Amino acid sequence: MSRRKPLWRMFFALMAMVLLMTGCGDKTMNIFEPKGTAGEQQLDLVMLSVYIMLFVFAVVISIYVYVLVRYRQRPGDDAPPKQVEGNTMIEVLWTAIPVILLIILAIPTVSTTFSLAKEPPEEDSIRVKVTAYQYWWMFEYPDLGIRTSQELHIPVGKKVFLELESKDVIHSFWVPNLGGKTDTIPGKTNTMTLDAKEPGVYEGRCAELCGAGHALMNFRVIAEEQEDFDKWVASIKNPKSQPVNALAKEGQEVFSQNCMGCHAIEGADMKVKGDKAPDLTGFGNRTTIAGFLPNDKESLVRWLEDPQSLKPGTEMPAYNHLDDKKMDALVEYLTNLK
Repeated sequence: MSRRKPLWRMFFALMAMVLLMTGCGDKTMNIFEPKGTAGEQQLDLVMLSVYIMLFVFAVVISIYVYVLVRYRQRPGDDAPPKQVEGNTMIEVLWTAIPVILLIILAIPTVSTTFSLAKEPPEEDSIRVKVTAYQYWWMFEYPDLGIRTSQELHIPVGKKVFLELESKDVIHSFWVPNLGGKTDTIPGKTNTMTLDAKEPGVYEGRCAELCGAGHALMNFRVIAEEQEDFDKWVASIKNPKSQPVNALAKEGQEVFSQNCMGCHAIEGADMKVKGDKAPDLTGFGNRTTIAGFLPNDKESLVRWLEDPQSLKPGTEMPAYNHLDDKKMDALVEYLTNLK
């Protein structure tokens, strides 16, 4: 009994850990609650494979229990068991059944894979060029003439055709609620199609280890009704980029002296528009800073003062050389970019 108690305690401890872990995580990153066509089709394949595995498991366990009970040693069974060498029927069955199960799984898998790989048939689908950098994302809408970063806006109910590229190393574009992963590879353009059936904010991640800041290479897909999406497009095409007050005016000068070589802001009165870092047009309306910090003034100050401590490997330099007045001015200017 003393040896069994530690085993039972370990078993219950492991079960408690499993139950606790199942309650963790973000619901917007749950592949078992898909909100898009691609995610639903992929979940169907996952569940089909689960059902097949459960069927095989049930058959094997049933045979195991039957043999264990039927041929167990009984009192007086001292004679050696009868030796059997081969059974053609059983051998044919245990070869044919797995082949049939594999075919059942392969047909919808191949069909769905080719279906998802095709360009969307709808003429009014949205085309977006996605470019991955260490460690952020650029989203360009060629047909709309706009671009943004870190947040991909899409209209609900429309197919979105993504052209995926990388400027440095291999990354992987993944929005768990909407669809599977697709790699972004330098010098190659991969494609995928997504859609969202419900409005909402869907978390996205880089799913390929790409460097020190990989774990924080986050982005968001914001699915909106068509009317709201059109308003967002209009706000990007005609942004409020001019300073709203004297402090913001001073902040624009600080930005021009320190930031515009890398960042771009549409509608701002600047001679240079950088393309080495995220486009900051409409920055004040975004939900996050650098993909993972809340978009508020306190977080922005933390990011500007020491970005390396928050996202290792980022090429964003620290602006801790700015005095409090210049930092406040820069923050005022950026947070009012609508």
